[in-house]
Amino acid sequence: MSNEIQRKALIRQSALCVWLDLSRSGLDKLRKKDPTFPKPIKDGDSRQAAAYYVVAEVDAWLLAKIEARDAA
Repeated sequence: MSNEIQRKALIRQSALCVWLDLSRSGLDKLRKKDPTFPKPIKDGDSRQAAAYYVVAEVDAWLLAKIEARDAA
């Protein structure tokens, strides 16, 4: 996969939960607790609209967490 495509790739909230091994409520708690966690892109204005995350932003967040852990 090229970097251009990967940078723009989106992942649904349910798939992100599987990837991070979190429940939906666990992901909600993480989003509230950590202001650096990437913001979702909503597919519509309703509260129940699907939420997507940019894969590259989540990757960058994970790398920053790993670097902070290793620097400590």
